[in-house]
Amino acid sequence: MKSNILMLHRSWISRRIILLSIAICFLSFPKIGRSEDGYRLWLRYDLVSNNQLLKEYRTAIKNFLVDGESPTLTIAANELQLGLTGLLGSPIKKITSLSNDGTLIAGTIQSSLLAGIKEKEKLKSMGKEGFLILTTVLQGKKVIVVVANEDIGVLYGVFHFLRLLQTQQSISSINIESKPKINLRLLNHWDNLDRTIERGYAGFSIWDWHKLPDYIDQRYYDYARANASIGINGSVITNVNANALALTPAYLKKFAALADVFRPYGIKVYLTARFSAPMEIGELATADPLDEKVQQWWKEKAKEIYNYIPDFGGFLVKANSEGQPGPQNYKRTHADGANMLADAVKPFHGVVMWRAFVYDNNVPEDRTKQAYNEFKPLDGSFRDNVIVQVKNGPLDFQPREPFHPLFGAMPKTPLMMEFQITQEYLGFSTHLVFLPSLFKEVLDADTYNKGPGSAVAKIIDGSIDQHTLSGIAGVANIGTDRNWCGHPFAQANWYGFGRLAWDHQLTAVDIAQEWTRMTLSNDSEVVKPITSMLLTSRETVVNYMTPLGLHHIMGWSHHYGPGPWVKDKPRADWTAVYYHRADTAGIGFDRTPSGSNAVGQYFPEVEKRFSSLATCPEEYLLWFHHVSWNYKMKSGNTLWNELCYKYSSGIAAVRSMQTTWKSMKDKVDADRYKQVTMLLNVQQQEALQWRNSCLLYFQTFSHQPIPSELEKPEHTLDYYEKLSYPYAPGINPKW
Repeated sequence: MKSNILMLHRSWISRRIILLSIAICFLSFPKIGRSEDGYRLWLRYDLVSNNQLLKEYRTAIKNFLVDGESPTLTIAANELQLGLTGLLGSPIKKITSLSNDGTLIAGTIQSSLLAGIKEKEKLKSMGKEGFLILTTVLQGKKVIVVVANEDIGVLYGVFHFLRLLQTQQSISSINIESKPKINLRLLNHWDNLDRTIERGYAGFSIWDWHKLPDYIDQRYYDYARANASIGINGSVITNVNANALALTPAYLKKFAALADVFRPYGIKVYLTARFSAPMEIGELATADPLDEKVQQWWKEKAKEIYNYIPDFGGFLVKANSEGQPGPQNYKRTHADGANMLADAVKPFHGVVMWRAFVYDNNVPEDRTKQAYNEFKPLDGSFRDNVIVQVKNGPLDFQPREPFHPLFGAMPKTPLMMEFQITQEYLGFSTHLVFLPSLFKEVLDADTYNKGPGSAVAKIIDGSIDQHTLSGIAGVANIGTDRNWCGHPFAQANWYGFGRLAWDHQLTAVDIAQEWTRMTLSNDSEVVKPITSMLLTSRETVVNYMTPLGLHHIMGWSHHYGPGPWVKDKPRADWTAVYYHRADTAGIGFDRTPSGSNAVGQYFPEVEKRFSSLATCPEEYLLWFHHVSWNYKMKSGNTLWNELCYKYSSGIAAVRSMQTTWKSMKDKVDADRYKQVTMLLNVQQQEALQWRNSCLLYFQTFSHQPIPSELEKPEHTLDYYEKLSYPYAPGINPKW
């Protein structure tokens, strides 16, 4: 009986894949006059424009062969059919046996055709997801081979090979070995059951809970395909501010339907667990993690979930933070709570990702210290299937933060990076900000955990402390907008996160060039200026929002626009004045030993560098120091003048981006040109608002003029303070 059910299930998946490939064909070949709406993301398989390379590709690839049968290999075959036909400009035949030179062969090392390749020894170190792409000789024929240990590795290899063609790389002699450096590579969706998205700026949630599980939207397949193309292998599909209803059968059926879609693409479904669920939907009197009835409830719930989703990945938990319930409600530790859930999913090989984003208004210390203070003492007390998920910085996804001091501080516990792809504090989806630059800044930061060279990346990939469980997560920027991310360039942040999750040694330059070539054009007159624009965009935004280490000075509740004057709110650490601490003497948060001593949470080499005004990097100056307005900066300017110049340089850089984009008018499609032009106009206006608001406000403390050569604010401080945005995306009506 089980065998029959499995056969029916595979048949159903195969039919869906065939329908998917047909649908993708319509998406991938625009008809004459059809606009480019951004839906295809970076998977645009248009004809190769370089005639010399096109000739090389057509010579090297006359047909293709996928050796093996499975839903995943069917997807790989369809992708090759689609990609090669589009890129080479003519139908590429799929064959079933090797008969000539110029064949592209994809399959696992278990296939009879590929089992004899001489390079097969290399696969022993490639794991389940790694792959080889080789120019080799099989049965006397010169061929290109995409080979892996398992089907999903083949699919990843196929996408990588097509990327080479999309970015117009030579394939005359290929010898590529690639495997992910990090195990768990996840998107965290902050999607609610009512289809709103917390901090989402691209429409509503793509998960149509009302129609699931019976109606499977094509976008679910397109989502899975896009993620597989960059190696993302997990999706947490519910908000960290969790709803216990998500764990009831009515919703588990819906999650199971999505898991069926994702499975052939190598993507596991994960869920957020509300800690009080045993009380809310289980009718228990407590959620105490040491209560035997509570422990048993979670074990039964885990068993129920795995009955619906056999390859369920596990739970992501936000507890005892921002009002969410947790183990501390019962005077238990984070380890007590995490271990209870870990024991529940352990028999099914599930994991628990326990977030370290915790802070309490009743704790009088510097908010940036609390996560370290709570989790550092728990090092070594977590189960082996628990991974602690830590934000990139100690505060909350600010435009710039120093790396989180927990990285390197818990050598006995696997730590998982949490980046934010959605631009909560970076202008929403109206500002062009290339986040891989931020990601790389954090990943490359040296913790000195084991001396020089102990980069954050080596902490999270497990290599420095010999952990086998490793992970990285990105808070998704995806919504129902036709182009997925709201801003056409915001797609680069989803793409870049996936590429770095696979290989954190890639550079921001690599990613910017790849994305530009795949999404806009391979024309050097497009690639060079757009790459430059992307690479400078993050620093541009830092300069017109929060230069020199300023942080958390955005608008109240919705986080839209400037609000350095925000004060007198329910929590001091929800205000701007708590962080910038501007007064007539100077500005900045003293986190040295004479202040909150947050520097003491870093390893001595880092602590020493951050503690001294002489050695603290100026980009973190006001994060760690309260500095006199007349302090002399490295440029020779006073701090006040340096702030003025930094804010103004941000405006100049946005205007430079506008000029660069104008030069693209005849080089990119008309629709996206128009859309980005309008968005850059919005960004320029909002950048001016940031500059003018902040300088006028801080001027009330410095009592110094804005340098005469700089543009003067258009309005008074009173004008900017009175601006309100009751309908800004992300506003919480309770506030």
